[in-house]
Amino acid sequence: MTRPLILALPKGRILDETAQVFAKAGYDLSPLFADSRKLVFECGPLRVLVLRNSDIATYVAYGAADVGVVGSDVLAEEGRDLYEPLDLGIGRCRMIVAERADARVDDRSLSHLRIATKYPRTTRAYLQKKGITAEVIELSGAIELGPLTGLCDRIVDITQTGETLKQNGLVEIDTIANVSSRLVVNPARLKLDGERIGSMIDALERAVHG
Repeated sequence: MTRPLILALPKGRILDETAQVFAKAGYDLSPLFADSRKLVFECGPLRVLVLRNSDIATYVAYGAADVGVVGSDVLAEEGRDLYEPLDLGIGRCRMIVAERADARVDDRSLSHLRIATKYPRTTRAYLQKKGITAEVIELSGAIELGPLTGLCDRIVDITQTGETLKQNGLVEIDTIANVSSRLVVNPARLKLDGERIGSMIDALERAVHG
């Protein structure tokens, strides 16, 4: 008996948007919303794992999932060897640089610039491109607190509307990248199960662009 395709999807608000795109492509993911405590769901030809966005690329890279939906911010940060056939056009936001509105930073005169972020690799690449020397501090949550507590001068984070930044007295000074959710595929699984995975990609592409 053919095993189901294993699909890794992100928890949270992106899950609703993802399910809508998959529904347009002919995949019913409604079982995901019947029991929020479960992490593995059988959805017809698919077995769906519901994971943290930051873990999905790892599951797909190691073959624990065949296909996944993950933010382009995570893909850029992790640099995994994954096939990325489609931008699903959902989960849109921006990766930005921000600092305190009441304590603007002159990075040319500051002898020791500190930037806090969940994205150290991406941040270092950005700094190198801009020719800015800075210490990068890795945090996993509440990044906005960094400048307010004196931990850092700036942050690199993602934002949708900028409202959280404003509420914390921060102001955007640069955009590093536009972010959206991408379909990713394990390259080895694509070779082994190309027909089913190819059909899924085609159906999703029609759903997104049709």
